[in-house]
Amino acid sequence: MKEFKVTYFFDDEHYIRRFIYVESQERAEQLIHSERDQYVSFTDSRGIYHELHTGKVRVIQISEYHRVDKSGK
Repeated sequence: MKEFKVTYFFDDEHYIRRFIYVESQERAEQLIHSERDQYVSFTDSRGIYHELHTGKVRVIQISEYHRVDKSGK
């Protein structure tokens, strides 16, 4: 599985970021298309619950994410 970063932009200053795990960029795009104009909910890495209507966002970006281990190990 690959990790993808999905960013939902509401305007120039407000956005929510979500991370998903799927096999490919194409599968990530299919998932985002399937969620169009409906509510999605998720909990971010800080434990904050988000619920948003995808029809209310202005831009959605998807990019593969390469997590960096910052633990120093």
